[in-house]
Parts: sequence; structure tokens; C-alpha cells
Amino acid sequence: MRPDGGLPACQRIWRRARSFAARVPFGYSTGAMAEERSVGREYLEALIIAAVFLLFTNTFVVQTFYIPSGSMEDTLLIGDHLFVNRFIYGPTATGAERLLPFRTVHRGDIVVFRSPEDPKLDLVKRCMAVGGDTVQLTDKQLYINGKPVNDAGYAVHKNPVTLFSDPRTINFGPVVVPAGNYFCMGDNRDNSYDSRFWGTLPAHLVKGRALFIYWSYGGRTSTGQWEGWGAKTRDLLETAFGFFSKTRWERTFRLIR
Repeated sequence: MRPDGGLPACQRIWRRARSFAARVPFGYSTGAMAEERSVGREYLEALIIAAVFLLFTNTFVVQTFYIPSGSMEDTLLIGDHLFVNRFIYGPTATGAERLLPFRTVHRGDIVVFRSPEDPKLDLVKRCMAVGGDTVQLTDKQLYINGKPVNDAGYAVHKNPVTLFSDPRTINFGPVVVPAGNYFCMGDNRDNSYDSRFWGTLPAHLVKGRALFIYWSYGGRTSTGQWEGWGAKTRDLLETAFGFFSKTRWERTFRLIR
């Protein structure tokens, strides 16, 4: 009897192909592909978890912020990039929440908040008075509840008094801060658009407290307004080429007080 059983050539080829497909190497290849799919799925899950964690952290714990204007000079300079503690000003602590570091805004805190005039815009100022306080400015001297504030350690007055000076930068008030509001001012008192102009800050607009400077760049800084892809590309290139020469290294990791 013939080894091939007398089968036609096409059937012999088909049988040999089926026999080859049933061998172990093919099963091993299928297992390897399944393992590759499993590894790929693990990477995808890890990336999703990391993205969710970053989103949670950026929303509830810490957030980055940069300084586009000089209203907080010389405490904060244009180009300073900050970490902001979004966790500290949590809800009123009750029960076990008393163990968490929640507290209200204190006088002297440097806070980041949504602008009362344009909630899409974030601002940074120093809280000078809280609800119930009386605020008055006399010849550029700040008074809280009738007592002069010793702010020489951070407040600066760079502009001389002239006929063109805004009177609110020289004399203001007295005004009483409503409950649940704060009176905020820039440390650069003569060049700050703050509560003297747009009123008190409602507590619900506060986003967090400025913690420290993680990077300070002395080159051209974006104004924070969208100016098109061309301007964005130019800013990125200027920052990349000037990173080492224009970074203010001495300000890196400086605590904000």
C-alpha cells in the first residue's frame, strides 16, 4: 500500500497543512500573543490610573500656577511658577475631618482664586482682612480695625504720588469686610488691581494657598491669554533655548510667605 494511501496530491497537501497547524509551536505562538495583549492591557490600565490620579491631585490637592504680572512684586516675580495647596481650605471640619489640615484663610495668606469679575481668570494676592474686619488706607498706610499694619517686610510702594495717581492707591475706606469674604491686596501696592477696585473676595472663589516656587523663569512670559499657535510655539522655543541661562536658580524651591 502506498504511504500516502493513494490520495490525490491536493488532499495530501491539505492533510499535511492541518497536521502542521495542530502542532505545539502554533499553540505556543497563540499563547505568546495573548501574553502580549495582557501586558499591553496592564500598561493601558496603569496609564489610566495615573491620569485619574493626576486629575484628582490637580483638582483637590495641589495645582501649578505661574505669575504673569508684577502685582505681587517683590514677593513673587513675573515668571515664577508655583505649587498651590488646594487641600488646605477644605470644608468646615466635623467629626473625623478635624484630624485633617483644613482651615480658613488667615490674614497674610497668599491665595490663588478665581477673579470675581471673570471666573475663568485665576489671580494671586495676599489676604489682608477677613470677614468683620474694617479696612482703611490713609496716605498709603494700611489700617485693619483701626490699627496700623506692619507690612514693611513684603509691601512695596514704587510710584510717587502725582496728579495722575489713582486715589484708591493712596486713601481708601473705611470699609467693613462682609462675613464669608476676604479683602485681598497685591504686595506691589501702587500697581495692583485688587479689592480696592473690584471689592471683597467671596470665599467660594478661593482655590488654594501658594506654597513654594518650583521654577522661576526670567525670560519672556505668557500673559495667560490665548494668542494663537504661533505665539505659543514661539514661547516654547524661547523657553527651551533660554532655560539654563534665564532660569532664576536662586528662587527654586523658595517658600512663599
